[in-house]
Amino acid sequence: MAYPHKSLTEVDPVWHRICEEAEDAVTAEPLMGGLIHASVLHHKSFEGALAYRLSMKLASPEMSEQILREIADEAYATALELSAAARADLVATYDRDPACHRFVQPLLFFKGFQAVQAYRLGHWLWEQGRRDLAYFIQMRVSEIFGVDIHPAARIGKGIMIDHAHSIVVGETAVVGDNVSMLHSVTLGGTGKEDDERHPKIGNGVLIGAGAKVLGNIKVGHCSRIAAGSVVLEEVPPMKTVAGVPARIVGEAGCAQPSLTMDQLFNRKK
Repeated sequence: MAYPHKSLTEVDPVWHRICEEAEDAVTAEPLMGGLIHASVLHHKSFEGALAYRLSMKLASPEMSEQILREIADEAYATALELSAAARADLVATYDRDPACHRFVQPLLFFKGFQAVQAYRLGHWLWEQGRRDLAYFIQMRVSEIFGVDIHPAARIGKGIMIDHAHSIVVGETAVVGDNVSMLHSVTLGGTGKEDDERHPKIGNGVLIGAGAKVLGNIKVGHCSRIAAGSVVLEEVPPMKTVAGVPARIVGEAGCAQPSLTMDQLFNRKK
């Protein structure tokens, strides 16, 4: 059988690899054939497959898969940065998550990757002034994935959210490029302030499971926030903070904490 993706393999190596892995998966488990064909092999591009997957996950009796698919197709056709960010997020997940062994896995199975792509769609709608649709996407992402990211939040590319359970990112939060976070992370406010009230996370930051970063504070680039910490004050670049409230406990330990995913403190020998 000739698949639609075959003519595009020379110009899109990421999509080529996804399709090859999808074909291998169908051979290994024929019972997955229907899902994998519908989600991957019937599409001509990564963007088409991603639009289909998101529309299927987010659809409800209130908003059909067809309408959501049309919205996503429009977004990917007009905002090339969405495609670039999705690819960076997929590669980040593959590189940093030891449970991810194939490029096709995040697209099909990983709710962290899917939730971030759905947020990106909602953010695009927000920037277009289509606020009610953006809120609808936020609501469905929260209901389906357990991830609540306000569509006005600004999030960079190369994002990896591992497990992605009970993630909260507030309206005025900013997250830089190449940030990694684990489950139950909150980037929240400290009260009912207006305007800027949520954290600003620098590039290359690693945020451990259950960490809470609260208020309009900066977390410097390539820093580490230990699991379970409550961060209420600014974090300098390339430091490790831990505790409730969090305090500096040492250096970050490496140049790119979010890439190494090393969450252990340096131990004295």
